[in-house]
Amino acid sequence: MNRILYYFFIYYLHFSFYSYGLIVIFANRSFFEIFYMSNKIFIRFLFVVTATLSIVGVIIYYKYNDAKINLIGYFHKKNNVDYVVGSYDRDIIDNYVEKQKFQHIVIDVTENITQKKVQKLLVDISSNKSIIITVNTFSIENKDVLQQINNGKFDVTIGIICDILKKARNPIYLRFNPEMEVPVILYPWQYNSPILYVNTFRRFAKISKKILPKAAIVWGPAGYPGLEEFWPGDDVVDLITLTVNSKSELQATGYPPVRDMTVLLKRKIHRVRFMDKPVLILGAGDTNTNTLAKRALPMAIAEIRREQSIIYSTATSRFSSAPVAGIEAKPTVGVYDPTHQLTETAPVKAEHLFVDLEGIESGAFRKDFAAVTARKHDIIVTVEPLLDKKFRKKNNVLLNTINGKYDFLFKEVYSVLATTNQTVYLRFAHEMEIPIERYPWQSQDPVLYIKAFRYFMKYNSPKLRNVKRVWGPAGDRGSIEWWPGDDVVDYVSVAIYGLPDKNITDPKKQESFSDIYNRKSYRMRLVHKPIFITEFGVKGPEDFQSHWLEDAANTINQHREIVGVCYFNLADNPKVWGNMPAPDWSISRDTFIKFDKELATRR
Repeated sequence: MNRILYYFFIYYLHFSFYSYGLIVIFANRSFFEIFYMSNKIFIRFLFVVTATLSIVGVIIYYKYNDAKINLIGYFHKKNNVDYVVGSYDRDIIDNYVEKQKFQHIVIDVTENITQKKVQKLLVDISSNKSIIITVNTFSIENKDVLQQINNGKFDVTIGIICDILKKARNPIYLRFNPEMEVPVILYPWQYNSPILYVNTFRRFAKISKKILPKAAIVWGPAGYPGLEEFWPGDDVVDLITLTVNSKSELQATGYPPVRDMTVLLKRKIHRVRFMDKPVLILGAGDTNTNTLAKRALPMAIAEIRREQSIIYSTATSRFSSAPVAGIEAKPTVGVYDPTHQLTETAPVKAEHLFVDLEGIESGAFRKDFAAVTARKHDIIVTVEPLLDKKFRKKNNVLLNTINGKYDFLFKEVYSVLATTNQTVYLRFAHEMEIPIERYPWQSQDPVLYIKAFRYFMKYNSPKLRNVKRVWGPAGDRGSIEWWPGDDVVDYVSVAIYGLPDKNITDPKKQESFSDIYNRKSYRMRLVHKPIFITEFGVKGPEDFQSHWLEDAANTINQHREIVGVCYFNLADNPKVWGNMPAPDWSISRDTFIKFDKELATRR
């Protein structure tokens, strides 16, 4: 009914403007002048009514546009959209795209589209090309389109599309709701739950395959950071598309744009390294961009192949609901507590040391390490490759690492670690995925980071028995780009702080531990490793901190993949927070002991 009113008011708006135009044009002619003067009141009344209805029409128009229903292009069709630039397949050397031609058709459909309208959309299918059909879904009921699909509201629509495509003799590639990972709202399925998108895609794939078993099901991210969260699984995807400079990505502001086309293509392909599927690279309609991408793609692929034995050796998609191997007992409890407010309390079984290269060289690390082992505590050691005396100015710390410039310092690190039988959780160059420059290893090439991490963890061979190697992203979007490989990682760590944003000054607006953990642990689903939360904390009044930590304990108790937690009992570095006071995550002994007792309830 709303859609009928929408069209009525839009057509009425057009009619009224044309009518007034005629009146104005002929107002000076004798007949119309007499008519106008004789019916002045009536015409003015008609003007007011028409203007009012026109305003209503405009309001409804913008209401529908804001809802992203795309009614102007309600059953829109475009041919040869997103030109196929080339392909990448890690198991095939040549570019098989050169051997086949593609026609790309994009169709926008709703939950009640008819067979006749779908046939009209697909009437121009070529008889001698491979056909990519991109299906974009919109809800005419102004509801969450992914939820509508998941609830079966689009089953008939999907069936109609597949029934019509059964008549095609050429290869069919079915692509569904693309660019889902880009954090904008160009399409109604964007900025949505990854889990909901995955479930929706799987439903679409299974319905389509049942009717069109020979069709290839295409997963179509843009190639933006964080796409791994939306991976639906090997069993429902036959092919992947990545888009160069898509409309969605050009609107996104979370990451700085990559100007070098070769680097851009390399990064996009790197982001799908866990998915061992053929990849098509699509252009976004700009001829110059497509030409540039086509020229740069062979160079990007050549660089990828040079690193393939390292970067892809342990990157496999393990889409599984099986729980990560963890522990039945209470997790290890640690603290970062340089002022020793909590160090001597009974719950503490591990202490966290952050050590930079200067501290290694000066002997401070050896001294601090000995103090911890004297207390019979395990040690979390985070090595920060910065502040070295020799290479202090504008140094590329990752390149210095793999070029062996820090070897004499790494030798000292492992020499210190060998002085104890206590368990050492060794972490290197943490929070690498955040697109800032707090640390010199951030905002860098992930392949360079992976090489540096592997170099450090393999420096001392054979591995010390008491050392557990920890890979430590913050757990932010796109973390898995920096995954260094199963063979050099025993545990994954993430950071969980209740204050995620500098703009949040009210402690009560902090996120709960459970919400943060659920989001960040989901991002680690492809690496399937136990988790040691090496940093977590909350600021605010003690009663709020106690309540927040109660939620944290409940969450930890429910997730056996969490093998350890370490509280950050200090304020953050003031330099990072600019004019704002740095958040202080310190807690009292009573609050910390209460948290530990709640952890003891794990069964």
